[in-house]
Amino acid sequence: MDAQGRGRADDVDPADQWVLNPRTGEYELRLSPSAPESSVPGPRTAGSRASGRRTTAPGREVPPQRRRRAEPEAPVPSRRGRRPEKKKSRGKRVLLWTGGSMAFVVLVAGVGGYVYLKHLEGNVSTTDVGTAGSSSFKKDEAFNILIIGTDKRTGEGNEGYGDKGSAGHADTNILLHVAKDRSNATALSIPRDLIVDIPDCETTQEDGSKKVIPGSSGVRFNQSLGDLGRDAGCTMRTVKAVTGIQPHHFMMADFNAVKTLTTAVEGVDVCVEHAVDDPKSHLQLPAGESTVEGEQALAFVRTRHAFGNEGDLDRIKVQQQFLGSLMRKMSSSDTLTSPTKLVKLAEAATKALTVDSAIGKVGTLKDIALELKKVPTKNITFTTVPVIDNPAEKVKATVVVNEAKGPQVFDMIKNDVSFTEVEQKQKKEKAAVAARLKGEKSEPGEVRVRVMNGGAPAGSAQQELAYLQTQAGVSKSENAGNAPAEVAKTTLEYAPDQADQARALAEILGLSGAAMKPGESVTNAQGLPTMTLTLGKDFKGAGVKLDGSVKKPDLDTESTADQKLCAS
Repeated sequence: MDAQGRGRADDVDPADQWVLNPRTGEYELRLSPSAPESSVPGPRTAGSRASGRRTTAPGREVPPQRRRRAEPEAPVPSRRGRRPEKKKSRGKRVLLWTGGSMAFVVLVAGVGGYVYLKHLEGNVSTTDVGTAGSSSFKKDEAFNILIIGTDKRTGEGNEGYGDKGSAGHADTNILLHVAKDRSNATALSIPRDLIVDIPDCETTQEDGSKKVIPGSSGVRFNQSLGDLGRDAGCTMRTVKAVTGIQPHHFMMADFNAVKTLTTAVEGVDVCVEHAVDDPKSHLQLPAGESTVEGEQALAFVRTRHAFGNEGDLDRIKVQQQFLGSLMRKMSSSDTLTSPTKLVKLAEAATKALTVDSAIGKVGTLKDIALELKKVPTKNITFTTVPVIDNPAEKVKATVVVNEAKGPQVFDMIKNDVSFTEVEQKQKKEKAAVAARLKGEKSEPGEVRVRVMNGGAPAGSAQQELAYLQTQAGVSKSENAGNAPAEVAKTTLEYAPDQADQARALAEILGLSGAAMKPGESVTNAQGLPTMTLTLGKDFKGAGVKLDGSVKKPDLDTESTADQKLCAS
């Protein structure tokens, strides 16, 4: 309901005092039905009239201040309505983590305004993770944020959740990778029951002193937080040890976020293939679509006995679907055009959030929000670390990384390769291959090429030359030594009139269309035009076929934020 439709002025929700100015397309603060719109965000006091600022109408209040930090006098939301993107979560009993982190980001970018942002910052707790993360946020680079949901009981009504007395383990974990060009993102779930080696980690104590907590071998991933006093920095170090991917920052929350966030957006749509009646989580849902919020939403993301094989991996899939729906709801026009919902969303998210010190400042949080806002939901991929049952166990309770699949997934994230776009790239690659390889091919004896080493092991150019001359019939080939610079991929540069020779050599070497570079030829010692084959770091040995295309890995789980799926 708009502010104009409310009762007494003293009862007006501060969020509802923000109205859309049709002339500017921006939200502006309207203090009373007769008062002009304010163009200056920030608190106003009785003394502000002398400086040219308007005073606040008696009884008007800005959003109430929150805990943990000194409160600004009168936080006022800013004018714009925008929103960032969100992430997903999985794991055992929480889903707030991701939703909470993203919700905050959405509102920061949407409501803006330094004073109100400073108020939201006061809601957020911070942890000094030292060298486990980055010292600052960089807007022009790819970045990785570790989303952690803990099983720690906090707040009223949560006695039935989590382990009693738990210090807060890493129960739900998502590594969110955001591409450098912001065209895509990957949310990689890390199972809490994954067996890992936790490295030694330095933590900062309450008095500011440093303490190194010794590592542990062959334990569950969730023990990387809480056990022995480990903080989120220890979890970040464990992620790097397992995947080789460096988390730059972290965002952590507990049970309350999923309840407060879903209530703030007035429910999240979910779908189940079969009716659910789970006495352990107290979740009851009819088959088909439903809208859940609060306690029911928390029950939905916690239950595992209602879906699949009743295991944690199946629950992760359900939570991924829930997060996709939450992200769609948070970015919907109904939410983003409602100042009331945006303020509630930001307040709910920030009160449940803990982040690393490097991103705990208002300006940094806003920067992250604006960067996340750029990523289309259709290009946010939810997937899980590829795993297999722990072979050391007779009764299967834990999992280990699938070494046949995991490294490729980790490498794609490290190399900033999009999971959603790789298929499109493969199609483009095939089109390039078809175009560049289509046509007549010269006989091997007519192919004139010089071979250069551009990053392959020492001696590779001579070895490849020997193969070409003695086994492939490319007698008009020569060793041109080292290339001017190293290259990651092997390339073949040729002039337009050498296309038939290039196609012949590409077939011999197994070069893709992407490796063929139309350009210019060079002149050899005999004054004849010659192609240039530059062996890159991908060179696998003399005579071994090369393939420059990127192939999509066989993922155990995969979905995108724009998909509407039903849990089964």
